Amino acid sequence: QVQLVESGGGLVQAGGSLRLSCAASGSIFSLNTMGWYRQAPGKQRGLVASISSVGLPNYADSVKGRFTISRDNAKNMVYLQMNSLKPEDTAVYYCNADVVAVSGDPLDAWGQGTLVTVSA
Repeated sequence: QVQLVESGGGLVQAGGSLRLSCAASGSIFSLNTMGWYRQAPGKQRGLVASISSVGLPNYADSVKGRFTISRDNAKNMVYLQMNSLKPEDTAVYYCNADVVAVSGDPLDAWGQGTLVTVSA
């Protein structure tokens, strides 16, 4: 079993910054692509940013230049630095990881989500 636990969400004013963290634990053989998704009220969950196992990032157009994704493979962690936050960034942010378990099974793991609220 694999667990992803997010932290770092909260309330921030527009223009401010937050840093989200996600810790992966459990029966992990390898972590491949890791990423952050978000879901605003009444909207579908969508990709914010992802990062490959070798550190190649990919960003949604709406966050390019404002958000930075990074990972620490030694700690099984992924981070999302969010700068110049806008009210439209308000959402529940979910951590995601493509995992190969110790058993050899591939898993699509999700965290429980952390709420980010950006006030105008």
